[in-house]
Amino acid sequence: MQELRLLCWVALLGLTWACPEPCDCSRKYGFQIADCAYRDLETVPPGFPANVTTLSLSVNRLPSLPEGAFREVPLLQSLWLAHNEIRTVAAGALASLGQLKSLDLSHNLLSDFAWSDLHALGALQLLKMDSNELSSIPRDAFRSLQALRSLQLNHNRLHTLAEGTFTPLTALSHLQINDNPFDCTCGLVWLKAWALATAVSIPEQDNIACTSPSVLRGTPLSRLPPLPCWAPSVRLSYQPSQDGAELRPGFVLALHCAADGQPTPRLHWHIQTPGSGTVEITSPNTGTDGSALQGGQPRFRAFANGSLLIPNFSKLDEGAYSCVATNEMGSTESSVNVALATPGEDVVWHGFRGKATEGKGCYTVDNEVQPSGPEDSVVIIYLSRGGSHEAAVAGQAWAGQQPHGVLLVCHSLLLVLLADF
Repeated sequence: MQELRLLCWVALLGLTWACPEPCDCSRKYGFQIADCAYRDLETVPPGFPANVTTLSLSVNRLPSLPEGAFREVPLLQSLWLAHNEIRTVAAGALASLGQLKSLDLSHNLLSDFAWSDLHALGALQLLKMDSNELSSIPRDAFRSLQALRSLQLNHNRLHTLAEGTFTPLTALSHLQINDNPFDCTCGLVWLKAWALATAVSIPEQDNIACTSPSVLRGTPLSRLPPLPCWAPSVRLSYQPSQDGAELRPGFVLALHCAADGQPTPRLHWHIQTPGSGTVEITSPNTGTDGSALQGGQPRFRAFANGSLLIPNFSKLDEGAYSCVATNEMGSTESSVNVALATPGEDVVWHGFRGKATEGKGCYTVDNEVQPSGPEDSVVIIYLSRGGSHEAAVAGQAWAGQQPHGVLLVCHSLLLVLLADF
């Protein structure tokens, strides 16, 4: 239907065979060809007939492709742009070319490419981007290219490729990724396994080699030795500000995120509270001496050792606290919901109910549902009564160690932690 609309639009224009002055336009083998190669052009010339199906702009001096650069030629099937000086392809430069089957951007200086434009090129069968300055490719760059048969990415500056980058390319039969400075760490282990198992033709495999680390320099990816790599694991725990102290308004809530994995995982906190909304902390914001690393003192103080402190904890700080651990092998998280209550107050949080036991100074927690995941982990903190500081501490119910149920232990501080990390 889209192609029919385009054809109707072309017909309504009453096309003539006008052609940009620097170019030659002709009909050959049923194709409408515009040849603008070897013209020393610095911009894409305007004035092409709308029914052009093949356009060659190779061997010119084009420095970039702006948004809408090929809007005049919506029926284009082949676009040749090799041997220019293109550094940037802006968003929208190629998105209008839904009929495009062949795209050649090889032998340029391309480092900034609008990968999202490829999502509109579902008919593409040949993509040449070799001999450029590309240093990274988004994981979803090729998600819409189910018709792509040949992909050339050799002679770039690619250090790694995200696992699953080539998964959408179900018609791919030829792939060139040789002569890139690959960093042979855990994040590239998948590529070795995929290249050995795939039916896709991958030439020059001895030149798909490591540049770093130095001990692996020159090692072909196909002969990469086993590396010590595993996905992260994470455990989130609670620590009161003063062990054994009575818990009064204005206490410091301390959470600690302990993560393991190889390479060492990076940690970040995802926090949702009524007082601060959604907060993302992607790196430590507090030094070991407690001083802010940047600007004023943050409400949520994240340390390099995985600890998070919330001074003067109040009802506005109730909510969900998640620690996310990520390395090249994957990502995982552990979460806890924190609720604040006073003695005698019922608290219901994700199916967990807490209630003060009348006249005994201790508190019970009735677990009405089995927690099914981290989202069901809950901390209910009861503040001591005004004028009376009796409270209790309920033990931790860890998955696989003891059954969830009614917990009742008396001490000077009450913390109920039901967790299924």
